[in-house]
Amino acid sequence: MNRSAADILWEVASVLARDAADVSRAAGRPPPNLPPLLFFTDPRRTPRPWETAARLPAGSGVVFRSFGAADARETGLRLREATRRRDGLLLVGLDPDLAEAVEADGVHLPERALGQAAARPSWRITGAVHSAEALARAESLDAAVLSPVFVAGGASADRPPLDVGGFSELVRAATVPVYALGGIEAANARALIGSGACGLAGVSAIQAAFGPD
Repeated sequence: MNRSAADILWEVASVLARDAADVSRAAGRPPPNLPPLLFFTDPRRTPRPWETAARLPAGSGVVFRSFGAADARETGLRLREATRRRDGLLLVGLDPDLAEAVEADGVHLPERALGQAAARPSWRITGAVHSAEALARAESLDAAVLSPVFVAGGASADRPPLDVGGFSELVRAATVPVYALGGIEAANARALIGSGACGLAGVSAIQAAFGPD
């Protein structure tokens, strides 16, 4: 674990979550009951995600994306155990059957599948968005995950970054809480304070900060 980076990411995520709660209360709405930090797994970049999940601050969340891996159920059960020990949220990417099998708290939907949000009203549901148009279709979600804020790798590598100004503008128009994702690390995370985000999400940066040495 990189203690310095971990402390910064959790500090910023917690500030964002508190600010989002304050805005909701001021508007007469209940504050969003969401984790400040979301760890997105990836079979290639996070090969043993349960080890990182076990080191996340209490109350964090994990989005398990198996991408059809043969050991998806085994990995999902390990993540369920780790998140329960940390009083954390577990969402499964797109696959409701896998989510039920590992007793997850809900699902995370890719942008192309946002229309499925209403099908599971008892679940916690987040969704990926990359534009104002997609964010407008996210009203049935518990939260949207907007990316990429900064230059990012993975699936967002070919997308131009929103930068903090563009991200903040989209968040102001959103009807649901919005997480910041994409290229976020300890060196730039504090720039998001005041952006309106409800928390931070990440893959490699969270793995590097909280994962085993």
